[in-house]
Amino acid sequence: MLELFTDPTVWAGLLTLVVLEIVLGIDNLIFIAILASKLPPRQRELARIVGLSLALFMRLALLAALSWLAGLTRPLFSIGPLDISGRDLILFGGGLFLLYKATTELHERLEGQQQHHAEGTRVHSGLWVVVAQIVALDAVFSLDSVITAIGMVNDLPVMMLAVFVAIVVMLFASGPLTTFVMAHPTVVVLCLAFLLMIGLSLVADGLGFHIPKGYLYAAIGFSVMIEALNQVAQRNYLKQQARRPLRQRTAEAVLRLLAGPQALQAEPVAGVAVLPGEAPAFAAEERQMVRGVLSLAERSLRSLMTPRPEIAWIDIDADPETIRQQLRARPHSRYPVARGSLDNLLGLVRAKDAIYDLVHTGRIQEESIREPMILPEHMSALKAIQHLRQAGAQLALVSDEHGIVQGCITPLDILEAIAGDFLEEGEKPAIEAQGEGVWLVDGGASLHQLENVLETSGLVSEDERYTTAAGLVAARLQRPPLVGDSFTHDGYLFEVTDVRAQRAHAVKVTRVQASQEAQQTTAQ
Repeated sequence: MLELFTDPTVWAGLLTLVVLEIVLGIDNLIFIAILASKLPPRQRELARIVGLSLALFMRLALLAALSWLAGLTRPLFSIGPLDISGRDLILFGGGLFLLYKATTELHERLEGQQQHHAEGTRVHSGLWVVVAQIVALDAVFSLDSVITAIGMVNDLPVMMLAVFVAIVVMLFASGPLTTFVMAHPTVVVLCLAFLLMIGLSLVADGLGFHIPKGYLYAAIGFSVMIEALNQVAQRNYLKQQARRPLRQRTAEAVLRLLAGPQALQAEPVAGVAVLPGEAPAFAAEERQMVRGVLSLAERSLRSLMTPRPEIAWIDIDADPETIRQQLRARPHSRYPVARGSLDNLLGLVRAKDAIYDLVHTGRIQEESIREPMILPEHMSALKAIQHLRQAGAQLALVSDEHGIVQGCITPLDILEAIAGDFLEEGEKPAIEAQGEGVWLVDGGASLHQLENVLETSGLVSEDERYTTAAGLVAARLQRPPLVGDSFTHDGYLFEVTDVRAQRAHAVKVTRVQASQEAQQTTAQ
């Protein structure tokens, strides 16, 4: 026995046979990985160990029965020019079984039945049913492996040692392979395609048409290389996505779900199936409100406030009649009070207190003027809501870093950021639909609101240097706008239709696709 293992040729044969046994066992590993994935997670390891252990004993037993095994290659009967042996029958039957299993598994996955069940409610196969299937296919693969061993080495101990080493290697490799297959659904389909090829090869061998293993392994190797490139690309994509804020990724995924089938087909969301021709489940108004809620935390008061030129404020030095006319013309519950300009702010006054003072004393009394709440313009909308709620305030002034009043904010302004503008009598909407794919936008319209209506992104400046449509036009043109100036963004054409005081007063927004369709209809 010792002399046997001191022979270099024996070691060379042993190493070669071990490599061949492992290579021949790859198809077996693929089948075991797919069968084990049908079991509950706690039973998969046991199924692999039991299945491969039985395969080891089966191969050792077949090696011990060399004379019987050699007889399997002798013809039993003939069909025309074909001489059928016991080995041919085993290979033919095993190939048919492999084709059947691979075809049914592919059918389930292609029909979506595997994805229909959640992990918690999925119906798993029985442990011993899976083990029996592993053993049945092991018999076929073992026969091929043992015949290869007999053809290469003449010494039984060397054959048994090679088979033992190969099975141990397969035992350790089956776990990571199963884990990898479970984590990558596309690999499962690829493995099932491999099983179809292997099953077809076994059937062909059983009928006497030998297909060289090199062709099969070359095809499998090339397919694995292509799938590896796909997996690398997917991993790099996930790494790139991981660099983006989780909040942004979550918001975009939710908005794609709300946007309907077209957005999901362009950028699929995991676990969401899209049926052809399926209508959006959410109306445009619902999508706009959800988009407004998701973007609220990222918006500062600068993008929500009523700007300083539009603030309705009271000059305490104005004559009583002027103040009365102002209260009638622009009715509000509270007004900022200043002397001469908002730079000389005195405080806030309730409208009913101002009217009472004007009626009884002819002027607004200092006792009626209250300390204003002043918030910084870069404060987030959510923090502003907390301050307004805690103070019970219905109006707060917004100032810049120098303490100069830049605007005012009310709870209604924050609600409008979510639900859209609440128009007063006679007031025109800031964004008015003019037809299919056409909008007329006021220069003072919020870019956040415009993004919601157009269901696009990228209009708002990241540092909020501008927050209105007029600011967007000025930033894109880099000069004072003129009527007829235009630019495009994300499939929309922006055209200046009115200019006042070197500022875009009105902008026409047209969806480019809708514009082209309208032109084609007119031409016809």
